[in-house]
Amino acid sequence: MVSDAPALRVENASLRYDRFQALNAVSFSARKGELVTLLGPSGCGKTTLLRAIAGFVPLDSGRVEIEGQDMAGIPPERRDTAMCFQSYALFPHLTVADNIGFGLRQKRLSGSAMTARVEEVAAQVRLSAQLERLPAQLSGGQQQRVALARAMAVRPGVMLFDEPLSNLDAKLRDQVRAEIRSLQRAQGFTAVYVTHDQAEALAMSDLVVVMRAGVVEQMGAPEDIYRRPANRFVADFIGTANIMAAKVVAEDRTNGLYKVATPLGEAVVRSDVPPVAPHVYLCWRPEDARIVSHHETGSLQTNIYRLQVRSRTYLGNLVDLEAGRGESDGESWRIQTHGLGHGASAVNPGDTMTIEIAPERFRFLNEAVT
Repeated sequence: MVSDAPALRVENASLRYDRFQALNAVSFSARKGELVTLLGPSGCGKTTLLRAIAGFVPLDSGRVEIEGQDMAGIPPERRDTAMCFQSYALFPHLTVADNIGFGLRQKRLSGSAMTARVEEVAAQVRLSAQLERLPAQLSGGQQQRVALARAMAVRPGVMLFDEPLSNLDAKLRDQVRAEIRSLQRAQGFTAVYVTHDQAEALAMSDLVVVMRAGVVEQMGAPEDIYRRPANRFVADFIGTANIMAAKVVAEDRTNGLYKVATPLGEAVVRSDVPPVAPHVYLCWRPEDARIVSHHETGSLQTNIYRLQVRSRTYLGNLVDLEAGRGESDGESWRIQTHGLGHGASAVNPGDTMTIEIAPERFRFLNEAVT
């Protein structure tokens, strides 16, 4: 069971390189046994923050605490952390066993204890049969598991992952991702995982910290980040979102109902959180729209829109549609429906279809510039 005491706390971490503000008052904490993902585009500061946690770069201000201890002035080798690098960073002339045991030798573990630890960790990552091989004799997935085993062997308080799967092909990436998450849960170690891949973040994390330009835009559980994005950037970066400028024309705050004017048409929105301004951005996900049949439209009154299909992409389990209000209208929206779902197989470019979006599927975002 996860403890409430933070294994890692980052408070107001700030770091500047000349005129470039790499980190700007970043704060988050990880409880023991949690996997926290730092997610954002290239240059947002996520790897810099990871390196600051590891002690490779000093902060200008703020603090990093591990198990309640302030890490200021403590060098990397004395911090209770271990890092899995993007490049694996294996020693090519050392066997798998020697690579896994490298950190243990630095900690001066005895020979018999070190051998037992290496064999234990190798079994956990399914490398027992490869202990005498060199890295060049391994596949990319096996090399990544060696790097993971080397970090796990020293039993750190916090494991740090710097985009460890970016060098793997898509299928292998999914496999190793699942292995890392399974091991993390089984062993109960705390982890901070850097990635720019939102699918990775949603699949692996207990907590997602979304960053942009050195600041935290939003943090929360994967479901909260995806379903309740805080602003236009988060909605657009996490998954696919249809984002529209909207004007609030009527409201019933007691019942959480709002009528808004949008390029799609008039919409009724049900929201526990009121809009931040009369002009706001509104979003909905492609899977939030439901294609309705002709005989259903007469009984439906709210959030019904007729759109012309502009493109259709078959994705196996999904059909991805791009649609607009007409050929001359510049606005277009993405709609995804199950490949065997109602109406999906019959819709083709040039066809007109009717969709319904439930009021609770809309999300208010930040204020829209008018």
